[in-house]
Amino acid sequence: MRWQSAAAQAAVTSSIMAASGCLVEASMTARLCSLFLLPLLLTALLCAPASAKNKKAPTLPDYVLRARTAVVVIDPDAGEPLDNPRANENARNSVEKALMQWGRYDLVLEGQEPDLVFVVRAGTGKLVSPAIKGGPIDNRPAVIQSGGDTTRIGGQRGQPPPLNDPDMGPSNQGPHVSNEAGAVDDSFAVYRGNLPHPLDSSPVWRYIAKDCLQPPTVAAVDEFRKAVVASEKPQPPQPQKGP
Repeated sequence: MRWQSAAAQAAVTSSIMAASGCLVEASMTARLCSLFLLPLLLTALLCAPASAKNKKAPTLPDYVLRARTAVVVIDPDAGEPLDNPRANENARNSVEKALMQWGRYDLVLEGQEPDLVFVVRAGTGKLVSPAIKGGPIDNRPAVIQSGGDTTRIGGQRGQPPPLNDPDMGPSNQGPHVSNEAGAVDDSFAVYRGNLPHPLDSSPVWRYIAKDCLQPPTVAAVDEFRKAVVASEKPQPPQPQKGP
């Protein structure tokens, strides 16, 4: 009887040790899997294509397709990189020339009431970079541009009204240097015009990609042109649901 009791205890002890070993092995396997999968997940997130950051409606609304006037402005929240203070101005000029070559819109100056507002922002290529904010560096009293067979000449008097509600954002502290975060790639956004503060609404279309505002291609304008052309194509009839 004592021999049988000792054998039973040994069997129980062996079973407990085996179960403990399985638990330890399972825990180590789960930990190794997590250590292996986490870098892959981070790599997938960091290498996501630009289209994942872009807002492209399947079909643009009618007011975009009917629009005939537009204005190109620099994002009011954008600063001027210290190593390239004219980056946003150059991006605006490139977009304006690309739109003139397209010929679909009559470009107007800030302060007028266009059908669409195109907002541009040059990327810095860095997660955080020092920039000048609050200065009049992007103001221009006159415009002389040529794009394709079109030449645009215009002048602006006084300060144009703000495109977003000044009471909703921080007060203007005048020219100062601060760190700008998040503006890694170029961005191009389309807003509805003929509104008191058009930038307070959400953009109807947006494109963010590296160098998408740079000539000679200006990929952002080309992508928007493709979206307009696709939206103007006759849509296939939707299948009717049964009773």
